Amino acid sequence: MALTKSVVDSQARDYRRREPLYAVEAENRETLPAAFESGEYGRRDAAWVVRWYYRRFLGAYPDDKRRDAEERFWDNDFEAVRDAIAAAVDADDAAAMIDALTALEAVDVPVASAFCMFIDPDAYVVVGPRVWAALREADELSRPYPDPPSVSEYETYLERCRSVADRFDCDLWMLYRALWRQSA
Repeated sequence: MALTKSVVDSQARDYRRREPLYAVEAENRETLPAAFESGEYGRRDAAWVVRWYYRRFLGAYPDDKRRDAEERFWDNDFEAVRDAIAAAVDADDAAAMIDALTALEAVDVPVASAFCMFIDPDAYVVVGPRVWAALREADELSRPYPDPPSVSEYETYLERCRSVADRFDCDLWMLYRALWRQSA
């Protein structure tokens, strides 16, 4: 299906109605950026981002891998987590953010992109196989999802998302929701 403004609008509305994590995503999208910037957050807030990355697949992601990643993230010293998030907040670009975040156990480029989205949702969007596939299906990306993507592949994806969002006069959060539903 072609990606058009009306498709983005309808799929994003459909996401809000059908996706069971929408309410908690929206709440954390509103609260986590300020919490991460001020440093006023707890371990559970940071761990929520990792849990969200895997659990949004609603069982489609292998449970043993999800649990392993969640447990390994909890193994990080909380001061290391705080330092990585602070460095990401202060970073000037996606590469620097991801570099800081991937220093943590269980944080690869896709999980780091989730942190980027909850640090600055106006500038960053999470990457994953579903949303990448939707962009590829719409001829916005030429290559299949690299599992996992490199930093430069994330930057290419991010620039494509920004371009599409600009074209359809929507924010990255709306585009993400539309792409997620488009790939369902």
